Amino acid sequence: MKQMITKTKDYTIVILKAAQKRNEPEAEKIIWEHGRRNFSLREEGKLSIVCPVNDGTELKGIGIFSTSEEETKRIMDEDPAVKAGIFTYEIHPCRSFPGDMLPEK
Repeated sequence: MKQMITKTKDYTIVILKAAQKRNEPEAEKIIWEHGRRNFSLREEGKLSIVCPVNDGTELKGIGIFSTSEEETKRIMDEDPAVKAGIFTYEIHPCRSFPGDMLPEK
């Protein structure tokens, strides 16, 4: 286990939450653009794992970024849904093993 721990890398977790404007009529269109942007971030290798949450709570998603805290903050500050007041977010630094992934069913 000690040998494996030395192979961990830095990542940044983003916890996405609903904000004041989440239920406004134009929100769905902006959320669609937020999702399109996430696909681009995945393609660029910046957003390693994205997990939308639709359980009726204020939690709306969790993402694991391969970028630094500072870069992740810049990315999230430019997110269309964050800029529109639909989502807010928290950033948490973490470490994990490169190559970890969600299993296919």
